[in-house]
Amino acid sequence: MRTIALALLVATALAGCGRDSTPATASASAAAQEAQARVGDVTVHASVVQTSTLDASIAQRYGLERSDRIALLLVSARRDGDAPLPPTLTIEARASAGSAAATPIALRPLEIDGSVDYVGTVDIAPPETLRFDVVVNYGTAASTLQFTRDFYPR
Repeated sequence: MRTIALALLVATALAGCGRDSTPATASASAAAQEAQARVGDVTVHASVVQTSTLDASIAQRYGLERSDRIALLLVSARRDGDAPLPPTLTIEARASAGSAAATPIALRPLEIDGSVDYVGTVDIAPPETLRFDVVVNYGTAASTLQFTRDFYPR
């Protein structure tokens, strides 16, 4: 089920560009439409989707309301070799529209088939373009994934 949920989110998410801080690296994948960063031995993926596009059973399983006015931010962090994530890894996220001040997005851990992803929601007012900033800190390394997402009425 995790694969289905992640595939739905990634397939419908839109990513822009990534920015990194040494020694981390960041990139955006146009084919998969997701933002990605590498911090040490951890790879982080971020994607955003309107919750109305989620399958009803997936939304119910994870306690999400399906709505055109709610966006779901999914952040997946995986360590090389499937090792457990280090306790020093922190992830913070913010969203902003236009020149408005960025609003923090509360991320909560979500265990799916033995892996932990981080999810948060933000209210949207389609048509709207939001900028997302996801900051990953791991020891002395840091990376910021920055991408925009356009939301339209459905």
